[in-house]
Amino acid sequence: MGSESENLHNVSSSGKSVNQQSVRPIAGLLAEYPSEHTLVRCAEQLRDAGYRHWDVFSPYPIHGLARAMGLRRAWLGKLIFLAGIGGAALAVWLQWYTNAVDYPLIVSGKPFVSWPTYAPVVFELVVLLCAVAAFGGVLAITGLPRFSHPLRANPRFRRATRDGLFVFIDAKDPRFDPELCRELLTGLGAVAVEEVPVLPPSPVPRALYWGIAFAAILALVPPLWITYYRMVPKRSPRIHLILDMDAQPKVKPQSFFPYFADLHGERPAVPGTLARGEMVEDPARLEGKNADGSWVETIPIPVTRDLALRGQESYRIYCAPCHGLTGGPPEIGSVDDPLKYFGMVVRRAQKRGQWIPPISLHAESVRQQPVGQIFHTITHGIRSMPGYAAQIPVDDRWAIVLYVRSLQRSQRATLEDVPAEERRALR
Repeated sequence: MGSESENLHNVSSSGKSVNQQSVRPIAGLLAEYPSEHTLVRCAEQLRDAGYRHWDVFSPYPIHGLARAMGLRRAWLGKLIFLAGIGGAALAVWLQWYTNAVDYPLIVSGKPFVSWPTYAPVVFELVVLLCAVAAFGGVLAITGLPRFSHPLRANPRFRRATRDGLFVFIDAKDPRFDPELCRELLTGLGAVAVEEVPVLPPSPVPRALYWGIAFAAILALVPPLWITYYRMVPKRSPRIHLILDMDAQPKVKPQSFFPYFADLHGERPAVPGTLARGEMVEDPARLEGKNADGSWVETIPIPVTRDLALRGQESYRIYCAPCHGLTGGPPEIGSVDDPLKYFGMVVRRAQKRGQWIPPISLHAESVRQQPVGQIFHTITHGIRSMPGYAAQIPVDDRWAIVLYVRSLQRSQRATLEDVPAEERRALR
C-alpha cells in the first residue's frame, strides 16, 4: 500500500507540473501561408477585421502588401524636416552669439552678422541633425532595438529569411482570442498555426549598469573642463586639445628665426627690385614727398567717390582694429571713456595693461600733418605701428588718407562746408 500511495503521489505531482507548464502565457499566434496570394488575402481580412497589433513577414518584397495591411505614411519625414529647421536655427544662433555677443570681433572687414559666411555651418548642422533624426526616428517607429522577442525562439519562424511567409498576431491586440484567431487564420489558408509562448525575462547584467554610469561620468568631464577654463581667470594660455591651424611649422612675421644672419623671420624685400605691376614712376605718389623732400599737400591721384569708398573699406580692414571706426576719441568736448572709441585690439590689450593706445586721428598734431606725411606713416609705420606697404597697394593707401581726412572733417564740420545751394534750402 505504501508503494502504491507513493506512486499515486508522484503521478499527481508530475501532472500538476505538466498543467502548470500548459498554462504558460502566450505572446501571440504565428501562422504560415503557402503563397503570396493567400498572405495578401489574410492581411486584407485582418485589416478589415480591425486588428491593430499584428505583422507580416516575408523574405522578399511583395507587391501590394503594404496597401493590404493598411500601412500609412510614417511621420519620419516630418521629423526630419523639423530637425533640419532646428539645425539651421541653431547654427545661425550659435554663429551670431559667438561672433557678435560673446566675443565680438571684426574679421577682414566683415560685419558681426554676415549671412554668407553662415552658410557652411548651417549646411553642416542641418545635415547632422537630419541624419540623427532619421536614425532615431527609425528606431522609435520600429521599436528597435529589441534584444529578445518570442518569435526568435520559434524554430518554424527561422524560415522567414529564406522561403517562409508568416503572419503574427500579438496577444496585446484588443481583439485577440486564441481560439477565434486560430479559426480565422486557418480559414484564410494557413498551413500551420502555432502558439508562441512568452520568453522568461533575462536579468540585465550588473556590469551594464556600471558601464552606463561610468560613461555618463566620463561624458561630463569635457564640458566641466571647458567651463573651468572659461570661468576661472588664468595667466597661462589655454589648452588646445585640437590645434587646428594654431600651431604650424612656419615662420611668423616679426618673429625670431635663427637660420638668418639678422635672426628675423620676416625677410626684407630684395634691394633694387619691385613686384610685377607695382612700378610707380611718380615719387610723390610713391613716397608722399616732392622732389625737394617736402611733404605732398594734395592727394596725387584723382579724388572720386569710388576712391573714398575704397578708402573706407581698406580703413575698416587694416586700421579700424586699432584706431576704431571713427578714428579715435574726438578732441572737441569732454570724453568720459576715450578707450571705447578705439578698436577691439586696443581695448582688449588695454585690459591686460601692456599696450599704449595709438594717437587719435582727430588730434591737432595729426590734423595739421600734410597728406604726404600721413601716407608716409601708413607706408613705413611709426613707433609701435608697423608699415603696411607690403599689404596695401599704393593707391589704396592714398584712398585711406582720403578717408582719414573725411573722418577728421566730420568732427569739425561747419556751415561753410555745406554747398551754397543746400544752405539756401535750409534757410
